[in-house]
Amino acid sequence: MSQTVLLAEDDRAIRNALERALTLEGYRVTAVADGVEALAQAHRTPPDVLVLDVMMPGIDGLQVCRVLRAEGDRTPILMLTALVETQDRIAGLDAGADDYVVKPFDVEEVFARLRALLRRTSEVNGAPVDVPKQAPETPGTPAMSDRLIQAAGLRMDPQARRAWRGARELELTRTEFELLELLVRNAGIVLDHSTIYDRIWGYDFGPGSKNLAVYVGYLRRKLDEPGAPQLIHTVRGVGYVLRED
Repeated sequence: MSQTVLLAEDDRAIRNALERALTLEGYRVTAVADGVEALAQAHRTPPDVLVLDVMMPGIDGLQVCRVLRAEGDRTPILMLTALVETQDRIAGLDAGADDYVVKPFDVEEVFARLRALLRRTSEVNGAPVDVPKQAPETPGTPAMSDRLIQAAGLRMDPQARRAWRGARELELTRTEFELLELLVRNAGIVLDHSTIYDRIWGYDFGPGSKNLAVYVGYLRRKLDEPGAPQLIHTVRGVGYVLRED
């Protein structure tokens, strides 16, 4: 069965063009013109993925994203935005979005990002993720030790999709978790941009893309603590490495 996309875009020309392109790509598309319709449709017939324009009249894409996440809806969300500043992109991540595409965009990039989001979702759905919020009593208990991965003071439970720095549990989006897991599993190894793009997004968006830098910056904000060493380091011209200096 083809996968379903809920597209919310107030610009009729963009909406119609993207709806047509997605349909030709094999998706079943429901296209709406504003955030109110998007929420109503998401509640009525939950899609496999949402594509939300940030700037819509009334309820915008960020508000739609916040409402769905507050309701516990973890459907992957791709944001469309004409805003190019890093802070604008971070606002989308704060709202709970999984990825974003900057306008004007190449439709092939939209397809690539949707494939990556849906692939990661199907992988997550193969394992239970509904777990209590409390941290484990100790990281070395037999029930946890077999599935925890640890490096540089970080602990991660990939099966439960939970992560801690010390005793503090980290609230991570799907993409942030997968990026951190990749770095933890390769602690001390410098991972180049192409490798990270391929492993996390399944597509190398090229040297001009700021997507990875934005996610690394946002992940650092959640990891870093006053007086504690920084964990994710930039190796200029190459990529990133996780280590505790």
